Amino acid sequence: MPTTPLSSPQLIPSPAAEALPPQQRQHLETLIADYTQRTQRSKTWAQTYRPVLADQRAVSGFHLLTKEMAYPLVAERSQGAYIWDIDDNQYIDVTMGMGVNLFGHNPPFIKAALTEQLDRGMQIGPQTELAGAVATAITQLTGLERVAFSNTGTEAVMTAIRLARTATGRSKIALFAGSYHGHFDGTLAQSHTVDGQPRTVAVAPGIPASMIQDVLVLDYGSPQALEQIQAQASELAAVLVVPVQTFRPNLQPVDFLRDLRQLTRNEDIALIFDEMITGFRIHPGGAQAWFGVQADLATYGKIIGGGLPIGAIAGQARYLDHIDGGSWNYGDASSPTVQPTFFAGTFCKHPLAMAAAHAVLQRLLAEGATLQDRLNQQTTEFVQQLNTYFEAEAVPIRMACFGSLFGPIATEAPRFFSGSLTTAQPDLLYYHLLHRGILLRGGGGFLSTAHTEADLQHIFAAVQQSIAALRAGGFLG
Repeated sequence: MPTTPLSSPQLIPSPAAEALPPQQRQHLETLIADYTQRTQRSKTWAQTYRPVLADQRAVSGFHLLTKEMAYPLVAERSQGAYIWDIDDNQYIDVTMGMGVNLFGHNPPFIKAALTEQLDRGMQIGPQTELAGAVATAITQLTGLERVAFSNTGTEAVMTAIRLARTATGRSKIALFAGSYHGHFDGTLAQSHTVDGQPRTVAVAPGIPASMIQDVLVLDYGSPQALEQIQAQASELAAVLVVPVQTFRPNLQPVDFLRDLRQLTRNEDIALIFDEMITGFRIHPGGAQAWFGVQADLATYGKIIGGGLPIGAIAGQARYLDHIDGGSWNYGDASSPTVQPTFFAGTFCKHPLAMAAAHAVLQRLLAEGATLQDRLNQQTTEFVQQLNTYFEAEAVPIRMACFGSLFGPIATEAPRFFSGSLTTAQPDLLYYHLLHRGILLRGGGGFLSTAHTEADLQHIFAAVQQSIAALRAGGFLG
C-alpha cells in the first residue's frame, strides 16, 4: 500500500467557498486541515488507486466545499465495537457493516466456526453439509416453510420477484418510495410527475425503461397506495415492502401493513418483505413477528452471514417450490410436480457463509428475544438522550429508532440518486464526528451487542463537541 502522504491541503477556492462568510470559511479550512492530517494515509490510498479502482463509496456525499475530505477511511483491523484505520486511528463503529454485525466485529464464536470450516476446505460444487441445518434454523425463526440461498441481498430480491411472477403468472410489481432493494435494474425505479400524471422512471442512467415498465411506485403507508394496489390487483404479481425503511425509522405503519396483508391475500398477490435490515434485528422473527404480519416471501442477508456475503429467500412452499419442483420422496412413485423457474449461482451456499450463518442462527435460537429486547432498550434510551440534548440546544435534528437501527427523522422519502455530484449539502457534522473517532452512516447507524454504555457516552460527548464546534464556526444559530 502507499506510504507517502499527500501534502497538507488548502481549501480550493470555488464560487461556493468564496460565498461563505469569513467565520464559516475559516472553520471549514481548519476542519479540512485537521481531518486530512489525521487520516492522511486513507487519503493517499484513495488518490493512488483512483485511476484503477472504480468505487462508488469514494464519491458518496461529494461536495466541492469538502472535496479534500471526500475519501473513505481504509480499515486495517476491527474488534468488537471498534475499527482502526491505516493511520491507526480508533473509531467507535456504528455502521456495523451496514447492519451486518449484530454481535460486533470478529466475535469469537463466528471466528471459531470459520476457522473450523477453513481447516476442512471450501468445497464448491458438492452440497454444503450445513445448508440444511441453516435452512431449518431460518424456518424455525421466521415461521416460513422453505428456504433458498443466494450470495447477496440483491440476488435474493431478484429471485423472490421471479418466484412471485412464476407462481401468479403476472408481471407487474409494486414497491414503495424510499425503499432500497439492491442494485437490480428491475427495482431501481421512482415516481416522477409528467404533465400532472405520475410516471415510473429509472433512478439512474443505464437502466432501460423496459426494465421498470412493470413497476408501480407508491407512497409508503398511505391509504391511496392501497387503493392503487386494489385498482391494479389483477395485474400485480407482488408487492415488495421494506417494513421499516432505513432512512425513515420513525415510519412504522403497522395498520397499513396489516391492511396490505389482507388485501394481497384477498387478491392472490404475493406479499414480499425485504428484511435485509429488520430480519433478526428487531425480533428473532424479524419485522413479521414484531408487527404480526406473515409475508408470503421474505428476503434476508446481512446479520445471518456473520460478516460473510449471503442472501436468503424464504417463503411458503407454493413459491419456493418453483426453485426445485417441490418436495418428493425416495422409494415411491413421487416426483417433482411444479414447473421450476431459472435459478443458479456458483457460490450459493458457500461453505464459509454457511458455517458463519449456522453459528449466528444457533446463537439467535439459544438466546431468544432477550438479546433483541436488551439491545432495543439500550438504543431507545440512547436516542432519547440525544433528542433531549438537541431540543435543549435548539439543534434542528431529531432522531428515531426501530430496535437497534437509529437515525435522523426524515420529512420525506429519500431519493437514492440525485443525478449530481456537486449540489448536495456537505455533511459537516459527519466529518466532525469522524474526526472525533465516531464512524456512522447517514447520521445514524446500528448498535450491536458489543457496544457498551461507555461507548454510547463517548458518542454522546462527541456529538456535543461537534455541535459546539459547528456553532462556534457559524454553521448553527
